[in-house]
Amino acid sequence: MSNNNFKLYRILGITGALLTLVIPFFLWLNNAGNKLDSEQSFCPLKATTGFPCMSCGITKSIVYFYDGNIIKSLSYHLFGPLLVGFCLFVIVILAIELKTQKVYFRKWILNRKSAYYLVAVLFVYHCIRIILLVRQNTWDDILQQSIWK
Repeated sequence: MSNNNFKLYRILGITGALLTLVIPFFLWLNNAGNKLDSEQSFCPLKATTGFPCMSCGITKSIVYFYDGNIIKSLSYHLFGPLLVGFCLFVIVILAIELKTQKVYFRKWILNRKSAYYLVAVLFVYHCIRIILLVRQNTWDDILQQSIWK
């Protein structure tokens, strides 16, 4: 990999991780009275079907993590606080890589086996969320979360 691509990939990685942290931060600043609880989801799947996608709730989870409400954060998405930690880790590691021009943790971060495990865990978690959603709500309640209210 050329030196320019090395720098570009690190800068893009840092930018992506920062955006993942900053967008919920601005939502948190404007979340007076927990109005985010009643806001329509940004997810196109949830808006059209009423069913959440695998990542639905992560933004709200991060917002409530910033607010210090860990229980509420985890209730929106189990992976929200973990994503905050991962993004901070990525920012630090990529900044160090930019400075030292060396690659660290490549075999763990860019590993297909790790990615498959993560997707499998996320899929199982998502299935559990869907089962609980269907068991705890009527079809009308689920439809209320869509644009077809």
